[in-house]
Amino acid sequence: MHQLTMQQLDIFADSRDVMLRNDVLEQLQRRDAVSARTALALLAGEYPDDGALPAMNVLVGELERGRGSTAPLADHAALAIARRHLEDEVLSAARRVLPKQTVHAWLALCWRALAARAATLAFCGADAGNHAAPLWLLAGDWAAASDAIGGIESWWRIPAPLAWMTEVRYRTGGLDAAWPLLAELAWLAPARFAALLPVLGDASLDALRRRFDAEFPGAGETDDDAWFPAWLLVVKPALAARLGEARVQREQAASRAMGLLGEILRREHEGDQHELVSLRQELSRLHAGLFDAYMATRKVQHR
Repeated sequence: MHQLTMQQLDIFADSRDVMLRNDVLEQLQRRDAVSARTALALLAGEYPDDGALPAMNVLVGELERGRGSTAPLADHAALAIARRHLEDEVLSAARRVLPKQTVHAWLALCWRALAARAATLAFCGADAGNHAAPLWLLAGDWAAASDAIGGIESWWRIPAPLAWMTEVRYRTGGLDAAWPLLAELAWLAPARFAALLPVLGDASLDALRRRFDAEFPGAGETDDDAWFPAWLLVVKPALAARLGEARVQREQAASRAMGLLGEILRREHEGDQHELVSLRQELSRLHAGLFDAYMATRKVQHR
């Protein structure tokens, strides 16, 4: 029998640490806290300097904490601490050691558990992010998120829950279903509207937003986004029915402009030229640049 060479021994040693590391990962993905801790102890005992140990220890600790922590959270401060732990430590650890394609699903169960513990906490405007609804969104449970948002009084008048519900509508019904709430969000909170778009990641919506940025005669500021729904009716009049379901905010010029454009489109279809003159004058007073963009499309049509 040939004596093993040093190279063969090195390969064996290397494969041993890979095997032990894989044992930990297997138990982590099974979410078996006891077996994961046992496998981790074995890896740490034989390879105390292994670079994956700190991240694996965080994930095993999270599994252990999850087994014993199902009680409702005491207050918003406790939720904030638990959420920061998931965002800052657990997410980083998961990205460090878990296969990339499994990270989202692994974390989703953590978010679900935290959302369940936060279910009894009321919405607090000053601390809007610390509520069960955004946790349900992170967990991918759209029905639970919708229920949590629906429990907030007048949620459609508050930027944070309106943004959450807009995402729910998009995730469950696509862009067509989300248009009315997207319009309401743009009017109520243009900055939140802008922040939501990359979260949704809708290619057609992103293309429209880029076109809006390039073409809309605004001030080049975030508040311009409030005029996005009205501008849409100029370039995509087929959306009139869907956008017409949005709750128009009469106190906001951008909202009134979209309602006005919807009425103008109806009058054009009916051929009511006398009323059109008055409506167009009103649109011009609300936003001269938007009116010019609208009239430019009409000049093209009547050449």
